[in-house]
Amino acid sequence: MTNEVRVRFAPSPTGPLHIGGVRTALFNYLFAKKYNGTFILRIEDTDKNRYVANAEQYIIDALKWCNIPFDEGPNKNEEFGPYRQSERKEIYKKYADFLIKNEKAYYAFDTAEALNEERKNHEEQKKTFIYNWHNREKGRLVNSLVLSTEEVEKRIKNGDKYVIRFKTPTNETLIMQDIIRGEVKIDTNVLDDKILFKSDGMPTYHLANIVDDHLMKISHVIRGEEWLPSMALHILLYRAFDWKAPEFAHLPLILKPTGKGKLSKRDGDKLGFPVFPMEYLNETTNEVSRGYKEDGYFNDALINMLAFLGWNPGTEQELFSLDELIQVFDLKKVNKAGARFDLDKTKWFQNQYLQNKNNTDLVELFNPIIDANLDGNGFKDFNTEYRTKVISLIKERATFVSDFWNLSNFFFITPLEYDVKASKKAWKEDTNNLMEELIVILTAITDFSTENIETKVKEWITSKEIGFGKIMQPFRLSLVGAMKGPHIFDIASMLGKEETISRIQKACATL
Repeated sequence: MTNEVRVRFAPSPTGPLHIGGVRTALFNYLFAKKYNGTFILRIEDTDKNRYVANAEQYIIDALKWCNIPFDEGPNKNEEFGPYRQSERKEIYKKYADFLIKNEKAYYAFDTAEALNEERKNHEEQKKTFIYNWHNREKGRLVNSLVLSTEEVEKRIKNGDKYVIRFKTPTNETLIMQDIIRGEVKIDTNVLDDKILFKSDGMPTYHLANIVDDHLMKISHVIRGEEWLPSMALHILLYRAFDWKAPEFAHLPLILKPTGKGKLSKRDGDKLGFPVFPMEYLNETTNEVSRGYKEDGYFNDALINMLAFLGWNPGTEQELFSLDELIQVFDLKKVNKAGARFDLDKTKWFQNQYLQNKNNTDLVELFNPIIDANLDGNGFKDFNTEYRTKVISLIKERATFVSDFWNLSNFFFITPLEYDVKASKKAWKEDTNNLMEELIVILTAITDFSTENIETKVKEWITSKEIGFGKIMQPFRLSLVGAMKGPHIFDIASMLGKEETISRIQKACATL
């Protein structure tokens, strides 16, 4: 790729960043970094009615947590700034005026009431109202195509409200190229004359988007499938300005787990999973939305999962670091069809990343949980080495760090109660006597290592010619309080001789 690659992620600050938006940002980032290009964040805040005050900072924080930082953007390397569209208002007016002057756009003075009346009349005739070549110069529509220049100037001078509409070319088959979807054709006669400049003096997405992409020298527009219907207008706008258009790539939708329809927050709420990267507080309603970060997911696991929503490297490999994703990413391997969100697969990625994490790093995450649960109640002080060993014994059964405590609490706190069902099954009439004998065996062991305890206890059980279950089940119940946990002799060795014997004695006295 010879020309400099410059791509942008351009979210609207109307609420939290959906994982679909994160995936769009990720694919832009991967593409930029693969070709040593620039990844830009632009805030498209022209819709003041839907603007949410804390949304921009949330977007920036979310991208930072996901480890996909922008190279240019608000308050960072602002060579082509400002990067908030609300701060570029005067720029857009100039280009809107250029289109008017060159007869590529026109003023429209139609009121909302008049347009609603037109829609109503069309509905009565079982037709759909489209403001375009069919009617822009006839009927009750009021615009600069039917008014004299003097009348237009008079209306503007009097402060009459108006919008600026694009004058869509007629009788043309527009042939466009999309990197993912190939050739796309559209008959310009079916397009409406989109509003480019609103009555509030702000541009619409369409004008601002094109002007900004041109001025910021964007080489590739990688965005969601929902913008595919706008591609024709955008290509025509580039042509109207006599600018070279960037290359386009429209990413497939992220679908509900059922595969039908776009994934929404409602789906996450209903099925119990987040659709936002981080927890989000709606400052108006005080509603808190769940986030992957707070739910315990690792950012690299989330990114790996999102990369596979709509893209596939064409190999059997599924686990990729961010650097590896950059190396293998190819827009031509992005699917056209929507990508179904799979919660089980998302948890699988999290599990894989957890298993591959260094235990020393995991103990740092586990420490606050341990300390909060212990609150001085542990049977001894637990140093880092002990805590790290605990993680090594239980993490294969975990998906999240938050799972660790339930899997390992018996390593820190003597059981206060015993599983009722397990107790009935494991504790028989002769169990107390057998456990007393087991205490004698354990007391005699000087090397309280896993291997030595296992050898001595199994030799004793064999010599008594009884089933292993008669000893092992009550032994586990005594130490753990339930029939769970790793290798029982690992547990005994970790607890130490004194605590192990004490727990057996307690169980005998209780059960």
